[in-house]
Amino acid sequence: MTSSSSQSIVINADAQRVLDVICDFAAYDQWVEAVKNVEVIETDESGRAVLVGFVLDAGVFKDSYRLRYDHGEPLRVSWVLDEPSNVQKHQVGSYDLEDQGNGACQVTYTLSVDLSIPMLGMFKRKAEKMIMDTALRELKKRAEERQ
Repeated sequence: MTSSSSQSIVINADAQRVLDVICDFAAYDQWVEAVKNVEVIETDESGRAVLVGFVLDAGVFKDSYRLRYDHGEPLRVSWVLDEPSNVQKHQVGSYDLEDQGNGACQVTYTLSVDLSIPMLGMFKRKAEKMIMDTALRELKKRAEERQ
């Protein structure tokens, strides 16, 4: 059974602005350091991306993969790995936004990744923590600078 990890951060931008940054996948390579290329492969009837391809280069961790997104709830974006990649067997994640009512929102990032290569549990948890720390810090910077 794959376990998940969660982290939260408060961003000084309203929830809709933060959600817009999260859902602007085509711009990820401009502000997410490890993302080298993004391709929106499929959109829904509202024009929201539902299948997105990523090329990631985070030093020792390099991968090309596709995520399938669900925009079912107003302040939530969730995803699953569309098919196994060279490095990942499984990935499930979400961003849950909570409006703080003062022009800020709290973002909770939940992530579960199952790798194709064996990894000790403590190293996996450290890697997930690093991924989430970096993602939330980069999201905060991008959302706050675009005010």
